[in-house]
Amino acid sequence: MGAGPGEPNGRLWLAELLWRLGGVQFGDFTLGRTVRNSPVYVNPKLLIARPEALAHVASLLADELQLALVRRNRPVEQFELIAGVPIGGLHVATALSLRMGVPLLYARPDRPEDERPQIEGIYRPGQTALIVDDLATGGGSLVATVERLRRAGLHVRDAAVLITREQGARARLESLGVRLHPLLSVEVLLTYLHGAERIPDEEYRRALQYLHQEGDARPPLP
Repeated sequence: MGAGPGEPNGRLWLAELLWRLGGVQFGDFTLGRTVRNSPVYVNPKLLIARPEALAHVASLLADELQLALVRRNRPVEQFELIAGVPIGGLHVATALSLRMGVPLLYARPDRPEDERPQIEGIYRPGQTALIVDDLATGGGSLVATVERLRRAGLHVRDAAVLITREQGARARLESLGVRLHPLLSVEVLLTYLHGAERIPDEEYRRALQYLHQEGDARPPLP
């Protein structure tokens, strides 16, 4: 499933798709411990309702990663495993694993009785894993996954996500030596939707004001 006539291509196709699926909502949202009273909510999990769209998203992500791997400055390090972040990142990671032919694994949440991190999949210490998630906000789930994989002896240097809210995840990951690679930021998504007359001026301005006040707004990597 790709862009049809008159539809945006590349990353902006994802913005249009999420809008059509009802994955962009406006109101007053509190999301976990990081986001309070947000006027906008983006829900990439709705992609699971459209298998062909999920497959296309995986192709977009795979293309971005493959280009990055051959660039001279190597913004993404070569990886041997794809690690999905439970729960939201697992469907994206599975689709990407199928698209790229790279083995998949995931780290279960820690329990008090666990002496070692519980990793589902086949791996050996010393391998490099790319972390994959659907949405990055404050980075808590991403950081927890990095720490579990490293305790299992795996190297983690990059994390790919579909959407970043730019509310702390990038800085937290960078402090651990992990680079964040989003397909889209919420600001870019909203700017596209506003330009395409999908959302009114008032909602657009209110959402951007919130993001600029509460976030660490930076554009996705080229």
